[in-house]
Amino acid sequence: MDRIKAFVEQYLYWVSLPKITFSDILEIIILSFLVYHVILWFKETRAWTLLKGILSVALFIMVAFVLQMNTILWIVERTVNVGLIALIVLFQPELRRALERLGQKGFLTSLLPFEPVKNTHERFSDRTINELVRACYEMGKYRTGALIIIEQNVSLKEYEQTGIAVDAIVSAPLLLNIFEHNTPLHDGAVVMRGNRITAATCYLPLTDSTSLNKSLGTRHRAGVGVSENTDCLTIIVSEETGAVSVAEEGKLSHNISADYLREQLQRVQNKTVEPRKKLKNWKGWAKHEKTAD
Repeated sequence: MDRIKAFVEQYLYWVSLPKITFSDILEIIILSFLVYHVILWFKETRAWTLLKGILSVALFIMVAFVLQMNTILWIVERTVNVGLIALIVLFQPELRRALERLGQKGFLTSLLPFEPVKNTHERFSDRTINELVRACYEMGKYRTGALIIIEQNVSLKEYEQTGIAVDAIVSAPLLLNIFEHNTPLHDGAVVMRGNRITAATCYLPLTDSTSLNKSLGTRHRAGVGVSENTDCLTIIVSEETGAVSVAEEGKLSHNISADYLREQLQRVQNKTVEPRKKLKNWKGWAKHEKTAD
């Protein structure tokens, strides 16, 4: 050990390792996380195409700098401030969407490895789930197109205002009647809050995603679009194929089964399961409170 230490002091005295502290490690983790998600954000939106165009312009400017093209460099110097403002305008939809997702509830808790405190508020009942599943696959059977958006934490009032107020309890016959061909309310989306349908014929924003299958029509693009702007769960029934799909956070699950749809609805239902009171039940049983076979 002494020989190694002497060798290092004699021949490797110029090597100096930086002192790494906890803040440096934390800073590296944060920067890595941010850079990764910025790149991921670029790839999932139109910003990726725009970024490639910007890189092409930057490469052209670099060539102009190397070849000393003074006129081009003078124009670039005078327009750089305008270019920064133009970038903000070009990326405005993507920046707005990113900030909306950042501000949604549960974003910070999703970054932590700990299990978050569950919300005990039940959004809708088991009966509503059964009615939704029954209606969707009944409409799929007869090739009836449908678009249903289910509100979670982010309010859907701005989309309700584009449609016609309904305010009715969710039921399969009602949904079948709303989306029936050539009826006044069949065109557009239905907004659902809790156990009630609040509005129909609502207009939704279309997604700009290029990853969506080209064979999917406007109904699917609208369903994905509203899921990008809010935290809602969207159910889409295809008029052409009768397939049922769900969209959430800009991601589409196409041609799903009834069991999968039920699982997704139960997940966003946020149902509270009451703990069993074993002691109380035992005392009741001791008092000859027999259970039915």
